Amino acid sequence: MKKINPLIPSLNPDDKLVNYVQQLISVGFEKMIIVNDGSSKKYDKYFYKLSEYKECIIIKHAVNQGKGRALKTGLNYYLNNFKDYDGVVTADSDGQHSAQNTMDVATKLSKLKTSLILGTRNFNEKQVPFKSKYGNKITTFVFKLLYGKKINDTQTGLRGIPNNFIKNCLELTGERFDYEINMLINAVKNKICIEEVIIDTIYIDDNKSSHFNPLKDSIRIYKILFSEFLKFTFSGIFSFIVDIVLFSLLIKLFFANTDSLFGITLSTLIARVISSLVNFSLNKNVVFQSNDDRSKLLLKYYLLCVCQMCFSALGVSLLFKISFLSETMCKIIVDFILFIISYNIQKYLIFKRKG
Repeated sequence: MKKINPLIPSLNPDDKLVNYVQQLISVGFEKMIIVNDGSSKKYDKYFYKLSEYKECIIIKHAVNQGKGRALKTGLNYYLNNFKDYDGVVTADSDGQHSAQNTMDVATKLSKLKTSLILGTRNFNEKQVPFKSKYGNKITTFVFKLLYGKKINDTQTGLRGIPNNFIKNCLELTGERFDYEINMLINAVKNKICIEEVIIDTIYIDDNKSSHFNPLKDSIRIYKILFSEFLKFTFSGIFSFIVDIVLFSLLIKLFFANTDSLFGITLSTLIARVISSLVNFSLNKNVVFQSNDDRSKLLLKYYLLCVCQMCFSALGVSLLFKISFLSETMCKIIVDFILFIISYNIQKYLIFKRKG
């Protein structure tokens, strides 16, 4: 393991960190970076013990800044000091990872060199705490729904990060546990190959030593997960407001004294064209940040709009015939489903990023 560097962020550790580092040395790792993320002074003895090993490089934060920041500190140090290495394997300091599993991830990284390697746990095993089991399964489902990639362990701390992806990781937002989910999103968006390695599922004392806050950190994670979809939703809401406001202004200013059918039709057409252009610009530049040719994107976008209107009319008619729902309720249901489908079509077919 001369070309792979373990990176371990640590806050208020115990003997498990020392034992883990000793095992890493015994299996062949020659250098490793340990980031003391502002631990209390009473824990200095563990870092002092580790500093006695020539294989350990200790970096200290003056105050606790979060796991994400500790990882970025370690990755930055790695890029500046290990020019001839193939990558980094990040690991937790609370005893959840074995030296052998760390070696397995490092071995896969050294072979593939450009893939992000994830150490994946089996959450169906009996010793997995309830909150960890179902929390991860929900996050896996949401990630697959929003980003089109199934990742069986979205919160694993055991990751092999190749050199070609490390600079991306340094630019990512997120200072705490949300940083790790942002890393996965960025990898998917930038077409980084993601490989999974099955590892042991280790939980000691129901994972009491973990610094993960179930409420605060979960909110941060889901805020990152839904950020793009929420932008897409607000883009649609804003465009709807533009459509309604323009329609109302056109009726009052230009068509108040004309034939109602003509005025309504023309006002609807003008307002819809302008609001759709607003929606297109927001989706292209803010939501999906696409740099593709504008004219080609417009053609595909308006083709989708036409198809969406046709399927909306057809879907509402069919649902109204086979159910006891009102026309309005049928339209709400059908258009919501089409909204989700439209999001994925725009994400993966219209405003997709080039690999």
